[in-house]
Amino acid sequence: IAGINAYAVLTADQAQVAINNAIARADCAIIIITEKVASWVRSHIELIRLERDYPLIVEIPGPEGAMPGRKSLREFVQEAVGISVG
Repeated sequence: IAGINAYAVLTADQAQVAINNAIARADCAIIIITEKVASWVRSHIELIRLERDYPLIVEIPGPEGAMPGRKSLREFVQEAVGISVG
């Protein structure tokens, strides 16, 4: 995907800085973040969602799969397109 900036983070502090860098950009319309990293900075994400119309923050399962009680990436895609991607 061209024009995408990616940040790899290992801590909650790094995640918060990466999110702040992203929302400071006028051309940032969407932030895709793994569920695990989102759980580290949940209150920060919720504050952004309450105070701003954009960027859209989308949480996806990470390489380790969906967190307990969360949908898998396959389930998200299946719901979005309405077909089984088995």
